This record gives sequence, C-alpha cells and structure tokens, in this order.
Amino acid sequence: MIENFIESSKYVQNLFKIENEIIQNIKDESLDENVPIITDEVLNYMIFTARNIKAENILEIGTATGYSGLFLAQVANENGGFLTTMEIDEIRYGKAMENFKKLGLFEKNKMIFGDALEEILKLDKNVKYDFIFIDASKGQYLKFFEMSYELLNENGIIFIDNLMFRGLVAADKEEIPKRYKTIVKRLKEFIEKLNEEYNFVLLPFGDGVGIVKK
Repeated sequence: MIENFIESSKYVQNLFKIENEIIQNIKDESLDENVPIITDEVLNYMIFTARNIKAENILEIGTATGYSGLFLAQVANENGGFLTTMEIDEIRYGKAMENFKKLGLFEKNKMIFGDALEEILKLDKNVKYDFIFIDASKGQYLKFFEMSYELLNENGIIFIDNLMFRGLVAADKEEIPKRYKTIVKRLKEFIEKLNEEYNFVLLPFGDGVGIVKK
C-alpha cells in the first residue's frame, strides 16, 4: 500500500510530458479558465490504452475545450480512423473547434455540437467504435454508457473518468454535501451495475477511472 498517495500521484503526473507547445497552451488556458480537464496520469493511461488496442474509430462524449480529444484524434488518425466528439456547451464547442484547427485535426475528425443523449441516436449505426471515452454530465453516465455500448466493437473499451466524483462515492453519507447526494447516489448505482453485469474494473487513481471491455 502506498502511504503517501498524493505525492505518488504528483510523481506519476510529472512523468507525462507535453512536447507540443500548442497543446501545452490549450491545457494552460483551460486550467486558467477553470475548465475541468483530464488529469495527466489519467490522460497518459488513456492514451496508452487506446494506442495499445490500435483504436481506429473513437467516440468521445464531452469535448470541453478539446484537450483530451486532441490526443484521441491523433491516436485514431494514426490508425487510419477518426474521432467523433460531442459537446453540449456552445462556447466550449467553439473553443474546441479552434483548438482542433490549430493542430490540423478539424478536417480529419468529426465534431458535434449538441446534447449527447440526442446526438448518439443520430450516429450511423453501421459505424462501430473501438474506444469510447465518457467524461460529461455525471448524472447521465448510465444513459451515456448504455447508448454508446451498443456502438462498441467486440473487444472494444469504454473508458469512464471521474467515477469517484471528488472521492465522495467512497465517503460516508453524512460527509456528502446535500447538493451532491443525488449525483453520488446515481454514480454508486452505476458502478454497482457495471461491476455486476459487465467486464468492468474501477481504478482508484485520478478521480476514479472505470474501464469496461466488451
């Protein structure tokens, strides 16, 4: 057991290096504007996972400023496929589009503005995905998962971030702020369902990473 988990996490985060100045600027700008983006150690593991299964077509639910999507798009494009990414917030969608264009990734991939609960239904059912990344409204995780699972290739992976929701999923009931009780309850139910019905593992790093393999 690692006793000093925080320091160990910092060490792991520092192993992830961004060599592209444009991407580093996008990361810095997102953090300055308090846009929740994927942490370095989780991003590193996600890239590692997607690359090692040679993911061609990738679906991302929750684009935000496009930070994580830029890496996923590169993986997909390297393998002859493309990224499809969805964002409900118009301002963030616009920023993500700018960021994709800066790296020459806009034309090679598909960016969708809208509610994923509606947009997933509009996707071509003949297109299957090797890797799906879910990082959007936590209260809708179950719906996002069930809808996207149908689009996942055999042996494909769904990668779900922030499942522990600031660690509150593991907290005692009295420690959970009233405004978060509903979302924590939904996440617990979602985790239990995944654990009982799917090929699933929950990893306790970052803010909780869930992986499902079909």
